[in-house]
Amino acid sequence: SNSTMKFLCVASLLATAAAFTNSGGAFTAYSPSVGERSVNNVFADSSAHRTRKATIVMDGKANAIRDRIVTVKNTKKITMAMKLVAAAKVRRAQDAVLATRPFSETLQSVFGGLINRLGSEAMDLPLLTQREVKKATLLVITGDRGLCGGYNSFMIKKAEARFKELEGQGIDVDMILVGKKGIAYFERRDYPIRKTFECGQNPDAKQGLAISEEVLNTFLGGETDAVELFYTKFVSLIASTPSVRTLVPFSASEITNKGDEVFQLTSDNGDFGVERTELDVAEPQEFPNDMIFEQDPVQIVNSILPLYLNGQILRTLQESVASELAARMQSMQSASDNAGALAKDLSLQYNRARQAAVTQEILEIVAGAQALE
Repeated sequence: SNSTMKFLCVASLLATAAAFTNSGGAFTAYSPSVGERSVNNVFADSSAHRTRKATIVMDGKANAIRDRIVTVKNTKKITMAMKLVAAAKVRRAQDAVLATRPFSETLQSVFGGLINRLGSEAMDLPLLTQREVKKATLLVITGDRGLCGGYNSFMIKKAEARFKELEGQGIDVDMILVGKKGIAYFERRDYPIRKTFECGQNPDAKQGLAISEEVLNTFLGGETDAVELFYTKFVSLIASTPSVRTLVPFSASEITNKGDEVFQLTSDNGDFGVERTELDVAEPQEFPNDMIFEQDPVQIVNSILPLYLNGQILRTLQESVASELAARMQSMQSASDNAGALAKDLSLQYNRARQAAVTQEILEIVAGAQALE
């Protein structure tokens, strides 16, 4: 009886050792279909058994699926952190827009008052003069980075379509590009590029001034007859609209009658949101008829227009950056959700593989014992 007991113990050890191998017959991720008993799988056709994919088990603890679950969860932490960083930057962009409001309101008010005082005399200014368009320049604002959904591709496609449309009308077109993504795309395809600028994550007045000087020099030097601005209008954290408008020549009525709006980033129970506030147009400043200007009012208007252009470019840069950050927030949120769903699916696979491995081990021990009877 002692020899029989020893034989059973050795058989059990061999069966257990066989269970912890990397061969195709080891632990499988196979799960029986409805109505099929797992016990029958032990006696399945050997050729079918060889084609099964094994779940590699090391030390009976860690395995490939568990390692992948850890990797996916770490990726989710990174994408959530990127979302929160983007949210903090959206708030900073919002504060920058609010900080420029007093200057732009005063400029609009003074301009409106001077236009009312001058009447049709102001229409002869170069920046307000409409001329036949034979040459046009597209000012395109994109981002410097990716991982922000379709933000860059939407703007690039819109600019590319407009370029081909103008070219089809026999108009010479060139480009001023802001943002590394747009620069890389159009340079690679040999589009005529006049000048390039980086966008950055925190546009300032110096950056806006550099772009507005290039636009003014191009237009006033007669190198172009119109400049169209392509930027992304910030609507909400889940929506932004690629927009286009004529930057120069200006329309006096548009400057004096155009209102504004500001956005405020809010949070409720951990969810981010945006509140938009429509602002009325600034009232034109009243200048008495007997007021004597030290300079000719026409010259004053002529010097105000570049300031207005600078403010408009800075504002669209800030709005584009806010749109990019909001798109990145949304993109990273989607990535985090997908990572969570993938980790859940992998956990189910891991548990099934683990249960199948334990069942297989028990069945092999039972089969070995039955063979000795």
